[in-house]
Amino acid sequence: MIAKPKGTVDITGSDAILWEYVNSVVATMCSAYNYEFIRTPIFEASELFHRSVGESSDIVKKETYDFQDKGGRNITLRPEGTAGVVRSYIENKLYASPDIKKYYYNGTMYRYERPQKGRLREFTQFGVEVLGGSDPIIDAEVISLQYRILEALHIGNLQVNINSLGDNESRDNYKNALVKYLEPHINDLCEDCRERFKTNPLRILDCKVDKDSDILKNAPKTIDYLNKESKERFDTVLKYLGLLDIDYEVNPNIVRGLDYYDHTVFEIVSLDNEETKANVLGGGGRYNKLIKELDGPESYGIGFACGMDRVVDTLKEIELYKDVKKDIECYVMYVSEEEKLYALDITQNLRLNGIVTETNNLNKALKGQFKEADRLNAKYLIILNNEDLQKGLVNVKDNRTKEEEKVDIDELTEYIIGNL
Repeated sequence: MIAKPKGTVDITGSDAILWEYVNSVVATMCSAYNYEFIRTPIFEASELFHRSVGESSDIVKKETYDFQDKGGRNITLRPEGTAGVVRSYIENKLYASPDIKKYYYNGTMYRYERPQKGRLREFTQFGVEVLGGSDPIIDAEVISLQYRILEALHIGNLQVNINSLGDNESRDNYKNALVKYLEPHINDLCEDCRERFKTNPLRILDCKVDKDSDILKNAPKTIDYLNKESKERFDTVLKYLGLLDIDYEVNPNIVRGLDYYDHTVFEIVSLDNEETKANVLGGGGRYNKLIKELDGPESYGIGFACGMDRVVDTLKEIELYKDVKKDIECYVMYVSEEEKLYALDITQNLRLNGIVTETNNLNKALKGQFKEADRLNAKYLIILNNEDLQKGLVNVKDNRTKEEEKVDIDELTEYIIGNL
């Protein structure tokens, strides 16, 4: 038997229903915030991710799926969504418009990780990117959109953990202080941290191995090294979040796992679930230098990403799937061949009018059809028999009240719509 690759999943049954539910909420909320859908390629030139995510990041050093295509080009399966959106922004000269660009995406990503709950090699993220604007109000909007999407999914007790890395001057001041602090302790940290100390010391703060060590807990905090402008900007973001009624906590340990962030960085957890707190539902931050570093104009950007797998796992933990079962609205029942022809026409008409309808596709006896309709939680049963059909009637049974009524076949669709 051919099995699926390690670190991938099949999405079927109740999981698929939850995925559809999350997708619909994401699309509805992003549309309400006036974000436009964008789709970028699943694979891109390797250089894009090496330059944007950072050569020193764990993603590039250990986790990307890299290969050469038949033309000898170095290609990478996308490990995250921001780089592709920024590349599209530059390549298609979307910056020429005077308006900021607000996009949302929803697609598969790939990282060669050790598979575990909430961490797969093929995974899906939905996220947003806002390009061309630097006002703190945009930071607040992006954070609130992610917060409100999770809230709309009925995930409770949400909290935004937020920090600021500051501008270039603030970041350089902090980096110097961090190097000075870590130097006498570096040999007590893991091998990866010792390598990061040479290439990008801030990456040490995001270490999964040493995250609970006293060395990192007592390390200097980024917000203590913000210059006046960066501090004022961060305070403004926090003020706006308060006005938007977003529950947040300043957490100086948030640095995020990608090299392109500056200023605002954040993550969102649900305090209702200990496991969810350990596995961040999503996060993001501002990246004001990335567009220029990828050969675009001087511009600004901020975004977030949420792991679909983690969100769906959370919905399963709170048993939301019981509330989003995919029930049907009508089940069309028949026995004879002549009735079957009517059933085919009626089923199509109902479906074309947006009514979720099923019929007897396995030539079941009437008793078996009743059982199937109950299993599908059909609201209405449309029971065909030749005697009624000759009179232009169908028998409609409300499967909740058990009341039955003869309905003119030409008025059936309107009858169902009026009673749903």
